[in-house]
Amino acid sequence: MAKLNLGLTPWDFSDLSAISLVRQSRLAENLGYDSVWLPENHFGQNAIPDPITLLAAVAGGTSQIRLGTTSYLLTLRNPLQAAEQVAVLDQLSHGRVILGVGRGYAPDMLKAFHVPPAQKRRIFSWALDIMQDAWSGKPVTLDENEENAVLVHPLPFQKPWPPIWVAAFGPKALAQAGKLGLPYLCSPMESMEKLKENFDVHRNEIESAGLEVPETVPLMRSVFISKDSKAVKAIKREVEEKTENTRLKDSDTIDDWVIIGEPKEVRDMLDQYIEQLGMNYLIASRVRASGIDSNVLEESMALLAEISE
Repeated sequence: MAKLNLGLTPWDFSDLSAISLVRQSRLAENLGYDSVWLPENHFGQNAIPDPITLLAAVAGGTSQIRLGTTSYLLTLRNPLQAAEQVAVLDQLSHGRVILGVGRGYAPDMLKAFHVPPAQKRRIFSWALDIMQDAWSGKPVTLDENEENAVLVHPLPFQKPWPPIWVAAFGPKALAQAGKLGLPYLCSPMESMEKLKENFDVHRNEIESAGLEVPETVPLMRSVFISKDSKAVKAIKREVEEKTENTRLKDSDTIDDWVIIGEPKEVRDMLDQYIEQLGMNYLIASRVRASGIDSNVLEESMALLAEISE
């Protein structure tokens, strides 16, 4: 298997302190991972409302690993302030930011922020345009009154701005990502067949817009690897039981949307994603199974790094 760029989300979300996040990120950095990623979510018990703040803590405790957001929600933010905050993080980390951006999909969350769900794609595009203009050093304003235009400082360390990937779920979001010519960050809960369809839609929209297809082809997947075959079977069984009524269609199996297995099995699965989707960047998240010891999860991440070399 060709060497992959590897990213990962923290395997322990029970403690979002700087100490915990930095420890996990340092371990990933030492294992050779390229990036660490945080999602954005609101109002639940495990909410992460501001991934930029948490990644700033990680930046201060690491030296090389890149800092990614799986879904920095532009629809919820003043784009001037968002442009400033992202630029500060990129300066703080000396250019380690990868900005995964999204619109938000939960109507209740959008309404709580006074964002009309039907307008989320328009607001997303408006906000991103302002942010990119600001990062380019252009005067920007939130309205059409040029007297209100300002220059944003600091500018990002990376020029003209950090890499931007677009989280997308559904044909309209895929089309928007394609028209922007940006990499598509997929949902980790879609089957291989659905992913093929999505990547085709995304690529066709890019080509129709007369843009170059991005070299980066990222994929998010829940991953667990162990040399203990009994542990692999038990975790696979639990994940399947938890999701069979909600995420699995009649034609799907658990292997269609999670990567669980012994090292050789996982290596073969990764080869399939590379061959069928052109994947060259894997973002590994923890599997949703109870009672897995943190040491076991850390060993899983180490094995993934080992087989991806």
